[in-house]
Amino acid sequence: MRALWLTMILLASGPGSAPAAEPVLEKTDLWEAGVGGYELYRIPCLIATSRGSLIACCEARKSAKGDWGQIDVVARRSTDGGKTWSPSGKIVELKGTFERNPAAVAQGLGKPGEVTINNPVLIADRQPGLVHLLYCIEYGRCFYSRSEDDGETFSTGVEVTAAFDAFRPEYDWKVLATGPGHSIQLRSGRLVVPVWLSLGTGGHAHRPSVTSTIFSDDAGKTWRRGEIAVPNTSEFINPNETTAVELADGRVMLNVRTESKVHRRAIVTSSDGATGWSAPRFDDALVEPICMGSLVRWSWPEEGRGGRILFSNPDNLKRRDGKEKAGSGRDRVNLTVRLSRDEGRTWIGSQSLEPGFSGYSDLAVGPDGSAWCLYERGSTDGKNIYQTRFLTVARFNEDWLTAR
Repeated sequence: MRALWLTMILLASGPGSAPAAEPVLEKTDLWEAGVGGYELYRIPCLIATSRGSLIACCEARKSAKGDWGQIDVVARRSTDGGKTWSPSGKIVELKGTFERNPAAVAQGLGKPGEVTINNPVLIADRQPGLVHLLYCIEYGRCFYSRSEDDGETFSTGVEVTAAFDAFRPEYDWKVLATGPGHSIQLRSGRLVVPVWLSLGTGGHAHRPSVTSTIFSDDAGKTWRRGEIAVPNTSEFINPNETTAVELADGRVMLNVRTESKVHRRAIVTSSDGATGWSAPRFDDALVEPICMGSLVRWSWPEEGRGGRILFSNPDNLKRRDGKEKAGSGRDRVNLTVRLSRDEGRTWIGSQSLEPGFSGYSDLAVGPDGSAWCLYERGSTDGKNIYQTRFLTVARFNEDWLTAR
């Protein structure tokens, strides 16, 4: 395991002044393309459990050619605050026969005999030792699994595709996906998982698409669909990969990837994470490079540090004198972490975590208050943003995030 320790210490200037706080940024590479029998590792998911363990998982792809093919879900676990990590190993073992998704076959995606396991989503339950896992097979079926030993082992998956079938009268999907990235447990106990659905006729069979949630009120035993949160419109084009956070007033906020022309993240809220979604709007402060992003609650208002929320994604529009430079809008560079102290209304602090090639990311908060980000960085050929070289985990604190 290749570790990059980048701890920064800034000292206050001036005679007799005491040292300032210490901004901390530490990075460790967890997966590298071409190592361990897989050509590529992508689609990060990261949680910190109620017992303090960190669990990182991702898609391990036998081929680097795309989202369809022979793909496994692998994980690594740390019980010492990220100092050491367990070996990479599969956490989903398939039993039975699985047919290829007809939408993929129609577009020549994947090959006969391959099985795509995609979009792993972890949820850290407040019950000690309990971790929830959802994943999809062939972007056409969804399964639920759980760990009751803090992520050391996971149960055999139970199919929960029926929750998605309930969308069909309203939206006759051919492709489904959870997350990606971690999902959340509300203070009420409800589990909420953002999902997207596609008719499967567009590019990579992922388009056109809409965004919604599925939820469970019985600790994952049963799952139901929510209302469609962001439909596909001329303004909000192909909403798909979505991240969620519970706000201080109990509402759930979704932060949504779209392919809209303004290149900004879309925002909706709901009182329960399932129904009564607000009209979608764009957050002008959050650039949309057409790439997955992540939200996480860093602290609640009553916890001394005030209410804090983090957001991460590639900020690919370089700014000079407050103006944006023109660009393709799709470049995955400059992965940036942002801080909000007013429940996501404004973003007051930000730092670039990875200035170069950087893509999908997922945020987590440890029991000691440290913030973590598992993210894609680098390119296997220095050109292709979809062929990530590393999945890297970073630990940072607020002093790093707000340093100037």
